[in-house]
Amino acid sequence: MVNPYRSLELLAPAGDMTCLHAAVLAGAQAVYLGLGEFNARRGADNFTLENLGEACDFAHLHGTRVFLTVNVVILPDETERALDLVRQAWLRGIDAVIVQDLGLASEIGRTMPEVEMHLSTQANTHDEDGVRAAWALGMSRVTFARELTLSEISDLSDIAHELGMTTESFGHGALCVCYSGQCFMSSMIGGRSANRGMCAQACRLPYTLENEAGEDLPSDGEHLLSPKDLATIDMLPEIAVTGVDSLKIEGRMKSPEYVWTVVGLYRRVLDRLAQDFDERFPGGECSIEDVLAAGHCEGVVPTADELRMLAEAFTRGFTHAYMERARDNGIMSYTRPNNRGVFVGRVADVRDGEVVVASDIELHAGDLVEFWTNKGRFAVSVSEQSFLGGGEYLLPVEDRVHKGDRVFRVRSAELAFVDDPDAGLVPVEGTVRLRIGEPLTIEFACQGVDVRFEGAVVEAARTKAVSAEEVYDHIDRFGNTSFYLDALHIDLDDGVGIGFSALHKARTKALNQLKDALLASYRMRSLPKPEPRDKKRRPAVSDITVAAIATNPACARAAKRAGADAVYVPVLNVKRGTATLKGVLTDSPEQAGYPGRRTTVMPVVDKDPLNRDEAVDYWSYAKEDKPLYVENLGQLLKAPEVGAVPEVGPHIPITNAWSLDVASLLGARRVWLSPELTLRQIADLSTNSPVELGLTVYGYQELMTTEHCLLMSQGPCNQKCGECPRRREARYFKDRKGYRFPIVTDGCGRSHLYNAVALDAAHLLPELIEAGVTSFMVDATLLDADETAEAVARVCRARSLALNGGKKVDKLRGKTTGHLFRAVQ
Repeated sequence: MVNPYRSLELLAPAGDMTCLHAAVLAGAQAVYLGLGEFNARRGADNFTLENLGEACDFAHLHGTRVFLTVNVVILPDETERALDLVRQAWLRGIDAVIVQDLGLASEIGRTMPEVEMHLSTQANTHDEDGVRAAWALGMSRVTFARELTLSEISDLSDIAHELGMTTESFGHGALCVCYSGQCFMSSMIGGRSANRGMCAQACRLPYTLENEAGEDLPSDGEHLLSPKDLATIDMLPEIAVTGVDSLKIEGRMKSPEYVWTVVGLYRRVLDRLAQDFDERFPGGECSIEDVLAAGHCEGVVPTADELRMLAEAFTRGFTHAYMERARDNGIMSYTRPNNRGVFVGRVADVRDGEVVVASDIELHAGDLVEFWTNKGRFAVSVSEQSFLGGGEYLLPVEDRVHKGDRVFRVRSAELAFVDDPDAGLVPVEGTVRLRIGEPLTIEFACQGVDVRFEGAVVEAARTKAVSAEEVYDHIDRFGNTSFYLDALHIDLDDGVGIGFSALHKARTKALNQLKDALLASYRMRSLPKPEPRDKKRRPAVSDITVAAIATNPACARAAKRAGADAVYVPVLNVKRGTATLKGVLTDSPEQAGYPGRRTTVMPVVDKDPLNRDEAVDYWSYAKEDKPLYVENLGQLLKAPEVGAVPEVGPHIPITNAWSLDVASLLGARRVWLSPELTLRQIADLSTNSPVELGLTVYGYQELMTTEHCLLMSQGPCNQKCGECPRRREARYFKDRKGYRFPIVTDGCGRSHLYNAVALDAAHLLPELIEAGVTSFMVDATLLDADETAEAVARVCRARSLALNGGKKVDKLRGKTTGHLFRAVQ
């Protein structure tokens, strides 16, 4: 077995230049960073095209690769600008680009095949079909969803390796409760789209769990959507043997101190494990069980001090998340949505405006400690005047502190990162030859690269001969370069005479040669001018259709009676005993059965559920030559393989003409557009769309799909989700403004959080038809049969009025038009 710890890439965040320096010097083998736009952390300082080259040079001189994040959906008028951004970044030295948008990925592949592409976590890759989709899209690496178990990571890595791709998994940092790329909560509530890098973190706000009657239900805290932070430093042996190629540290919004500390600690433990592996298994002859047993022996596992430092860098509490197949409340931080630091002690005495803290650990000037009181929390800095001795510290505080209150350190001065330019220098070994009658020769070697510079012919001294000490002193003056002299070999004849300026010039030219040689593969890049794209022909559409998504037979039949041309049924609600009415599991609407002609809706997540051992056959209802509503990339590619005709659901974000072309090439006949598009953007897309366009115009927008069951906020359960009694009663999260967000949990244990305010755009059908939309959906997931019939009939009437030039239907009060007139940030 090859040493699994040496082959595991440590991938670190770089939110700005200082963080990049911290990541590289801490031992990251690769960093990921963003420019000012088109990245999923637009709130970070980020980089510019002006300093990106400097960042790439610094990283490459230290043997670190640089990945550019362009991991957001691209809007219709942004495609060319996004492509040019990637082109310019490639010319400045990036090693790969991380993408989410289908259209941008296809255009990069078409015009810049030499650019390495990584499929972002935002693409929701969680099963074999998703991995194969990544390969079909031209990816060299696929980044897995954060909801995978170790065995799933192992299996999918094997599949990716067979296809010639590398794999990446999340290893440390903040967890999203929602599957990445599937969250619309920040967007729909405040207009700041997580899929555009502007997430407002609505998941970290307080919520109350309520029943249908508005009664509060018990919970262990009020931050019911806030997970803990992932930390896998104590399970690196298990991760390494999965075969995953890269372990990602989260944190482009975090400080240089966080990057320096976390990356450094993971590097330290990985290096210990690698050295221990070499010592124990010098020939590599060992089993996975041997590796795991050795990896948890004393001396290689993280120490208590290392775990404390990791927590002090930032923590909401640590979890292994789903890696060990657990899916209970252990993943959640119900009581604290932000950094909690480490416990240091309690208030020992309260004085007038001051308190004495008895600390179990040594504090330092510059530390920030937080007091937890029954009236809230607040932080105070430790100063030189705070030290009393004997583990006690005197701190100025507010009146609300009492004896016995807990104290936590949330920032440690010990972990500070100092961006010292000299600390980032690269070692060089040199040789100088000064032989009379031969050219002055300087050779430099670094990272396996050798350069040689020859100067003028060396002459004998006319007055004073140069000494070896003087040669060393003047060659060693590297000044403002990227290098420092680690060793110098001097071959000096007796009686050599040479001016020191000649040594300086020769040294400078040799160092420039060395830098150019080390960066040659990046400096010699060029890109041809892109060939024009083929123009697509818009399909002829004669009918304007009205459809409905129904999760039970009663609503499905009500929709048909009200005039719906088609009924769509989620695959998880087809079997008897799985139907839901207004999001609640119920048997009552199942008596008549679903209509014979219906379109199956695939789930956003279709990997095997963690709450049971048997697999779910999601594909059993896919029929040859029949439409299939698909909700992830893997399904989009697989549907034609089984003979079905895919219709692309809005959880595959189609937001530009290029992504429409990709959907068409993959066999889609219709695309149900993203809810984050405006009316004007929809009109832009329809101009040359090669597929029919559909849009949901009534219903409650799904905001999240979560692997964690949100009903567990009420307390632990037996995880038998198919028969869960909590699913038979309506549940809501109520926010601080009184809005109630419905919760629906499916038979696989996954939760779906819906908007508190229903969408209604039926009155806009004339404008939408004019904009090129030809199919309109009523989402009846949270409606009863009467409400479904009323909604469908209203949309059918709006269609009739629009096609016959009549008045519009009235706009309903208390509803939202989503983003049709409000562009996302």
